[in-house]
Amino acid sequence: MDEIRAERLRKKYESKQNFPGMGPGKGPGRGPGGGRGPRGAMATGKPKEMKKTLGRLWGYISRDAGKLSVVAVCVVLNTVATLAGSYVLRPIINGLAEGKGTEVLFRGLVVMACIYAVGVVTQYLQQRIMITVSQGALQQLRNDLFEKLQKLPVKFYDTNNHGDIMSRFTNDVDTVGEMMNNTVVQLISGTINIIGSLCLMLYTNVWLTILTIVMMPVMLWAGKMVTTRSRRFYKAQQAAIGTLNGYIEETVTGQKVVKVFCHEDIAEEEFEYLNHDLRNKQINAQFFGGIMGPVMGNIGQVSYALIAMVGGIFCALGRFDIGGLTVFAGYSRQFSRPINELSMQMNTIFSALAGAERVFDVMDSAPEAADIEDPYHIIQRNGVEYYAKEADIRELEACGEDSKAQESVLAKLTQVKGAVVLENVTFGYVPEKTILKNISLYAKPGQKIAFVGSTGAGKTTITNLINRFYDIDSGTITVDGVNIMDIRREDLRSNIAMVLQDTHLFTGTVKDNIRYGRLDATDEEVIMAAKTASAHSFIMRLEKGYDTMIEGDGANLSQGQRQLLNIARAAVSQAPLLILDEATSSVDTRTEKHIEHGMDRLMESRTTLVIAHRLSTVRDADATMVLEKGEIIERGSHEDLLAMKGRYYELYTGMSELD
Repeated sequence: MDEIRAERLRKKYESKQNFPGMGPGKGPGRGPGGGRGPRGAMATGKPKEMKKTLGRLWGYISRDAGKLSVVAVCVVLNTVATLAGSYVLRPIINGLAEGKGTEVLFRGLVVMACIYAVGVVTQYLQQRIMITVSQGALQQLRNDLFEKLQKLPVKFYDTNNHGDIMSRFTNDVDTVGEMMNNTVVQLISGTINIIGSLCLMLYTNVWLTILTIVMMPVMLWAGKMVTTRSRRFYKAQQAAIGTLNGYIEETVTGQKVVKVFCHEDIAEEEFEYLNHDLRNKQINAQFFGGIMGPVMGNIGQVSYALIAMVGGIFCALGRFDIGGLTVFAGYSRQFSRPINELSMQMNTIFSALAGAERVFDVMDSAPEAADIEDPYHIIQRNGVEYYAKEADIRELEACGEDSKAQESVLAKLTQVKGAVVLENVTFGYVPEKTILKNISLYAKPGQKIAFVGSTGAGKTTITNLINRFYDIDSGTITVDGVNIMDIRREDLRSNIAMVLQDTHLFTGTVKDNIRYGRLDATDEEVIMAAKTASAHSFIMRLEKGYDTMIEGDGANLSQGQRQLLNIARAAVSQAPLLILDEATSSVDTRTEKHIEHGMDRLMESRTTLVIAHRLSTVRDADATMVLEKGEIIERGSHEDLLAMKGRYYELYTGMSELD
């Protein structure tokens, strides 16, 4: 790879890894200029501090307080057993040194066996219970992360790489789990071990204890030096993993595009660059994480040698017994062992903390703006939907079974019909660039309104605003005279059916995918929706008909068949407002003609907003809006627009083409 290309790749990916998790946009949302969502890196702020991250992780573990208490008791008993078992050696060695025979040895071994048996049992229990606690914490962490993702706005998915989001659920959560399974127990047992060892060392010999403590600042200083660098490199490693995963996901998903443009070599070059970058960061992270153990271990060996030398002098002078020196030397190792053990796990700890920070970055992302305190709800009575506020709902509930009283209340409510009005709507995905400029239009219930215009004119942006995927900067959007800002998002979106240009099917049967539009739909309603969308005939030709399994986003279906299922999904929803975002763009001309009558049936009694590049599909629209650069430059019926001999006329007659 030449230096110029390497430098370009470095600049391309450097910004993303400065702010882990933020990468190029990908997904069905639209962004500035009406095209795909806003791309590029986006700062998420300074990384969380280690103490704060540990505190949040502890919050997940501490939810199972009862089991943690049992684990704590087991850890204490295990540590006490380990310390007590070591101390039993003192009278045994001293007895043998004084020639008291095997009786002392036998008695001491029995006591040691009983003590260590307690240690074995408690260690088994603490490990078994702690695995249950840690896996429960991980389950809750995944649940919270997934729940958060459902509450994030479309903008989040437009500005984040999907592969990197997946990396939060896999690599990052797995590293957190690895730490929870082992390190938490070692932190607790290590603390108790240090305290217990210190107490027994003081009891055994004060002067040797002082010598041991004097060596501790050296160990702590060395550990801090390595830790500071290790933490930084582990953050970089986790970010590089996310970027590499995102690139793999994008390349695999877009493999056809790669092959069409013969970019296999380019893809290999970029992957090689990212893989090389990850390798370098992993080398640094693993090196500084790996040297912690040897550094601390060697300092511990120096401390052990000093204790043995000074203790030997004390024994030679008759101021210390041999058994006491043996036990103290063992305690000095136990005193530093927790530090050494934790240092050996620095790879796991820092990798887990870096992963946890990335998970919490997502969980701290701003959710969709909250609804107003008293929004309109959409309620259903006798098969008819109405707009109602909480006071209206309470009044209906107070009526009980009194049908006349219910009718009196319902008479005050507005029935959902699907009238849409945009008035002086201005919007931009970013403050410095306005996409829509004072857009005003209306659609009466049951009307079909079409939008045509160049790419980036703002067609899809209008539909995104009606759904409240984004909130407008100024102006108003109303449905049946009610400002959509005053309607709960859930109620608003449940009354809007969308057929997107990009089809998406979920793993499950054909029937399940159609029913996704309304989960309580009966099998008969599903079949009727498929017939409405003219999908019934091809479904019946599948191996198991409506029970045929769909996997890999419908890889076993043609693009046109996938789109027909999406149209059937919209049909089964029975929503009064229908949005077709270039729904026939992936359907061939023959299939398009085949579903034309089905689409007409689908649009009956529904307000329909259609975005299309094929002008033939919008000739029968009640009104067509021609957009350019975020403004409506022409509007009217097909005949009216042709009579104007403006932009629409040029497009229809072929004098001009859509950009």
